[in-house]
Order: sequence, then C-alpha cells, then structure tokens
Amino acid sequence: MGTRAGCSRTNTQNGRVREAVTTARRVVVKIGSSSLTTATGGLATDRVDTLVDALGALTARGCEVVLVSSGAIAAGLAPLGLSRRPRDLATQQAAASVGQGLLIGRYAASFARHERTVGQVLLTVDDVTRRAHYRNAYRTLRKLLDLRAVPIVNENDTVATEEIRFGDNDRLAALVAALVHADLLVLLSDVDALWTGDPTRPGSTRITEVRDERDLVGVNVGGVGRAGVGTGGMVTKVEAARIATGFGIPVVLTAAPLAPAALRGEEVGTLFHPVAQRPTARLFWLAHATAPRGRLHLDPGAVQAVVDRRKSLLPAGITAVDGAFTAGDPVDLVDTAGDPVARGLVNYDAVELPGLLGRSTSELAAALGPAYEREVVHRDDLVLL
Repeated sequence: MGTRAGCSRTNTQNGRVREAVTTARRVVVKIGSSSLTTATGGLATDRVDTLVDALGALTARGCEVVLVSSGAIAAGLAPLGLSRRPRDLATQQAAASVGQGLLIGRYAASFARHERTVGQVLLTVDDVTRRAHYRNAYRTLRKLLDLRAVPIVNENDTVATEEIRFGDNDRLAALVAALVHADLLVLLSDVDALWTGDPTRPGSTRITEVRDERDLVGVNVGGVGRAGVGTGGMVTKVEAARIATGFGIPVVLTAAPLAPAALRGEEVGTLFHPVAQRPTARLFWLAHATAPRGRLHLDPGAVQAVVDRRKSLLPAGITAVDGAFTAGDPVDLVDTAGDPVARGLVNYDAVELPGLLGRSTSELAAALGPAYEREVVHRDDLVLL
C-alpha cells in the first residue's frame, strides 16, 4: 500500500502534537449525519466546506484520504417534503436515492476548490463480509487513491435490507480503515470526545486517551449524541474504535467542528491507542467482517481445546448444529451456555455434520473414507472472539 512517511504538519496552536496523527500517511475520516445536516434535513453546506477544507489540507501535504460519510437519507428528507427520518425501510431507501446524489454533488463541488476529484463507493454488508467482494472493494479504493482521487464511502442504503445492513457507518469506517491499511481513523460526531457519561450532566469527565479496556471501566456511553437524523451513537463509536485499534490503527474521536485541529495532531477529543501487534488481515476479516452462517455447539472439552489449547475443532466435540451453511462459510463456535467463543471457516456442509457428531476422525475415515479424516474447523481458519 505504499510507504509510511508522515504527511501532516506538526506546528499547532498549543505546540503539542499527537505523533499517531502527524505520522499518518493514509487517513480514514468518518462523519455522521448529524454533523452534516440541519435538524430538519438538508445539507449544511458550510459544514461540508469546513470538513473538506481540513481534508484538502491533508491531501495537499501528500496524505491519502478516504472519507466515510453518512447523510444520504438526511439530505433527501427536505427535497421529498419529509419532516423527519422515516421509520419504514422503503421510504428510507427513497430518501437515500434522492439524497445520495445531492451529497456526492456537494462533496464534488467542495473538493473541486482544492483541485481534487472524488469517487463514490457505495457498499453493502456483503461487500465486506464475502471474501471475493472484500478484495474487490479493496482494489477499487486502492485505484482511486493511486489516481489521487478522494474515495467517498457510504452504505448503499438504496438496496440494503434490514437483514443485510451495517445500521451505522461507524463499523463500516473501521472496516474500511482495516481494508485500506490506514494509519489513522478519525471519527467525527456531535460530541467533542468520549466522556464517562452524558457530558451535559454534572460529574461526567472527558477521557483524553484510551490505552486498553481498563480505561473504559465505568464509562456509560448510552444516550450520548443528537437524535433525529442519524442512527449511530457513542456505543457504536467505541465499538468501531475497538475494531480499528484491534487491527493496529489508532483512532481519534471528536466533534466535527474540531476536525481541523484533530487532523493537525492537536490534543482534542479522545485518542484510542492501537494494540501492539496487528493481526493478520485474514483473521481480522474473519473476526470482524464476517456474518456467521450457522452455529456449532461444543462440549466443555472441545471449548477448552479450541480456546485454551488453540486446537482445531473435531467432530467428536460437537453436540449440535444450527444453520444452513456450506463448506467454507463462517460459523460461530458456541459453548454449553450458547455464547460464542470463536468463529471459523467450516469444512463441511450443514447437512453433512449431524451424522458425524461425537465420532473421532479415525472412526469416520474407517466408516466413510479418508475424505472424512479432517477437522470441522482447522485452527488456521479459526479466531477467538
């Protein structure tokens, strides 16, 4: 994906900078609907221009920028005479159909002031959960960056159904950041940072850095953020930060008006530090970018073998099978309480497994042939949850 030389300036108003920001060469920025639109719907062009000016400054210094932008449904409300975000899927899709064109048109005009071309990339869950689609999305984004264009990513709300949608763009942004091997993810919302509780209530304090899960103990993120036009909240942003930092990508969470300062490396918002060791892209994809097609119920011995000893899953340790999956599909491995402990790529079709449960691989090979002397899930195709 290229070198990792930094492209951000380090001179800031307070003289202190975040090195994780100033050394980033490839940056993914996500902005929510509430930060781009008015309360009644419609794009706030001044907000779009302020964001684009900050991103344009980054590209002028040699950074690669990917923008994950909500706002299509919200932008389509006013033109369709809708006073609030619709609840039914069909009207949401209609609003997205109208609003997406307005959104990308506004971005195109604004980025043109910085002599930058934008490219629209609309994704569904399938595009990041199916391996072939995942590679396709990567190639498109990579080529746009190679051509010095700014990819603008959004969920394809016009075709997504309730069963196959992200539900918010925070998780999408984290997956895109991993997809392009970003050096930094910036999550912009209407709240200036992560707080221990509702920032409007006494006793809540701002969290400047999150180094690991211990820094999140006692943090109540429910109900924070403006309602009405968006779908996300602080919960989804913290979860997105977990996903991105788990892939070794630092995350800055702050309010949209503070984007210029955040992208200069100033100590605004909350910085989530990445894990020390980045997992392989394949295991990351398996853990965070797949939707399980079924469940394999494990006995206690199999749970211990998979979780504690990192062994492959054999037929003898499975007690039941749920779902209609085929060989190669992702499935969740669950313990006796029904809680997922791992996810893996299964080597059998769902219809084959019931006759194999509780039997050793040597017994199966003797009875059914050598093709059945194999693991149900190989340890190289398995990730702990």
